[in-house]
Amino acid sequence: MTWWKQERHSSRDGIICDGSVRSGKTVSMALGFVLWSMETFQEHRFALCGKTIESLRRNVTALLPQWLEGICTFEEKRSENRLVITIGQRRNHYYLFGGKDEGSYALIQGMTLSGVFFDEVALMPRSFVEQALARCSVEGSKFWFNCNPEGPEHWFYKHWICKAQERNLLYLHFTMADNPALSPAIRKRYERLYAGVFYQRYVQGLWVAATGQIYDMFDPQRHVVETLPELAGERYVSVDYGTQNPTVFLLWQQGTDGRWYCVKEYYWSGRAQMRQKTDGEYADDMDAFLEGTRPRMVIADPSAASFIAQLRQRGYGVQGADNQVLTGIRHVSELLSGDKLRFSSACVHTRREFQAYVWDEDGGGQDRPVKEHDHCMDAVRYFVSTVLTRNQARVRKRPRGI
Repeated sequence: MTWWKQERHSSRDGIICDGSVRSGKTVSMALGFVLWSMETFQEHRFALCGKTIESLRRNVTALLPQWLEGICTFEEKRSENRLVITIGQRRNHYYLFGGKDEGSYALIQGMTLSGVFFDEVALMPRSFVEQALARCSVEGSKFWFNCNPEGPEHWFYKHWICKAQERNLLYLHFTMADNPALSPAIRKRYERLYAGVFYQRYVQGLWVAATGQIYDMFDPQRHVVETLPELAGERYVSVDYGTQNPTVFLLWQQGTDGRWYCVKEYYWSGRAQMRQKTDGEYADDMDAFLEGTRPRMVIADPSAASFIAQLRQRGYGVQGADNQVLTGIRHVSELLSGDKLRFSSACVHTRREFQAYVWDEDGGGQDRPVKEHDHCMDAVRYFVSTVLTRNQARVRKRPRGI
């Protein structure tokens, strides 16, 4: 928090903190940034950057008044995405930015800044980050970066972390052991939560490549059941739609044991069967699959516009799925590791794909799956990302009478 006051570091142009999740990076960096800026400047402007403004508010600015209670006063100009912080007679202005895509750089153009703080910088596009840095032309301005690791070919790792010394930046690597608020039991919980590449990145804090089987934590002995338990509550169907590629329906319901079960699957490959079905035929198959009942919601491949329209004409409530691939894979991995998802032995194609779904080793440094054996996997991910990861209240209620 006070590296900038230490003689051996005070001349550095900024700081990078990376490492494991829940290691205290965000708290340390956010407090340090505010204390540094308030002690160094008066009536200056700064940028606070997150993947989105909403995530920045949730992870940082909403908590700052609690963290700095009795030290600072805060006034939020929400319509301006601006935070005014005061200590005694000293006041500064902090503008909130979301760096979610390549077009975000335009939002910060033209500003003059005395410092910039990036929360989860590895999730932001390089164009946005470099435009924000270019705004820091005030004498004494500094850069503050924090992130969890991604792959070793990531631009931030290659061009900033590996070159921290020549860029005159202090580099600190965090682990969960650096967070005194985490008990040994909670640390063990996080270690159980992740597996494979996500364990290496989020628990060990390593910038490693994604290789091999994606869901290497999937265990047929553990995750596949011959006999379903008692099921209760609402049902959902997730759909991955294909033309020549397979079309998949998966039916989900929660067991009284608290786990979610994939009760049964539908799988039709136009290429394998030498016949592609129409949207109407797939809708007929959905009726038969559900035996005339209605689920709470059908979570569908967002690109399947004509099939979604066909289902809605038949009275089904349909929502386009959250299709963030890497985030969805991580959420599925967490639920499998925590034994929160199980699959009926009748879901033979889903079981087969779990064991054949692998990372693309020729991905050019990008984390992406091989586009094979992924149709059931996409349907699983759609359900987890759209229903289980989001608050279920965000899924639209089915209209009365349907």
